[in-house]
Amino acid sequence: MVRAFVALELPDEIKDRLKGAQEQLRGCSARLNVVEPDLIHITLKFLGEVAEKDIPRVMDALRIVPFRPFPVTVGTVTVNNPKRPFTVWCTVGDRGRGKELFRMVEDCLEPLGFARETRGFTPHATLARVKAPDPSLFAVLRALEGTTFGDCMIPGMNLKKSTLTPRGPVYEDLLEVVW
Repeated sequence: MVRAFVALELPDEIKDRLKGAQEQLRGCSARLNVVEPDLIHITLKFLGEVAEKDIPRVMDALRIVPFRPFPVTVGTVTVNNPKRPFTVWCTVGDRGRGKELFRMVEDCLEPLGFARETRGFTPHATLARVKAPDPSLFAVLRALEGTTFGDCMIPGMNLKKSTLTPRGPVYEDLLEVVW
């Protein structure tokens, strides 16, 4: 079995800027698991455990999704839910193109047995997971208000394998689709 997901990659320059925000987050008293900057991405669809024999069919389906590169703005650092934060993320503005691509990926993978998401797609880049919240987290978020981390083009999508280790996940590209 392969733990897999479909991702949109961000350029290194933006990841470097997000690393600065992560450093500020490390200064708060909340217990956080900070994502390694090199691993920051936009998850388009989490597939879960996929049988190795099914990976080629997933790859074939993703290869034929008709799309074009689109611009995004990596914006505000916030949390998924201010009352019960589980994730610190950076918003991603894409004028609805991410939702459009998400629907197309759902359409191509559903016939292969992948269930449609019950929640809507919200484009974001996860910076940290909150293990134990603390009011100081919100002070850091307020300090980061109004900061944006850059504009870039999303030129394609990647099918990634995720191997969980005690030191954190290790990602491997199984497929890169360039539009």
